[in-house]
Amino acid sequence: MGIKIGVLSDTHLSGVTPELENIFRRFLSDRDLILHAGDVVSAEVVEFLSKRPFHGVCGNMDPLEVRERLPRKKVIEAGPYRIGIIHGSGSGAGLEDRVWKEFSNVDVIVYGHSHEATNHVREGVLLFNPGTASGLSFSGRHSIGLLDFGETIDSEIVEV
Repeated sequence: MGIKIGVLSDTHLSGVTPELENIFRRFLSDRDLILHAGDVVSAEVVEFLSKRPFHGVCGNMDPLEVRERLPRKKVIEAGPYRIGIIHGSGSGAGLEDRVWKEFSNVDVIVYGHSHEATNHVREGVLLFNPGTASGLSFSGRHSIGLLDFGETIDSEIVEV
């Protein structure tokens, strides 16, 4: 039996919208766990996503009420796998290197900030950025991520 995880970042929503409800219904409602890699922007959105088991971190655009609830970074265990979660900061150039240095002994690093989806393995670690589900998209696309943990890790970026 595997673990199914839904991953969001950079939603930048001041509250729950019909768009977020649709994303939840279509892609997240059957997931075992939901991760959010920062810039949630609203405690109401955190509450909404917590309808499923939830882990999130705060981002640079999150207000105090979200920063008080969510840490800057965290490591969780999902089955035999360790996941580092962080938003990231600074320029998009070098972002992956900066988040890489934040963790050791993890199988996956989930991050956000750039609004650009990333899904690749570096030195045996999956680097996974789901892009932006509903915030400003430089590519014109909105996306989330799906992780399926079994004997291996399957990862997918899904346009929403």
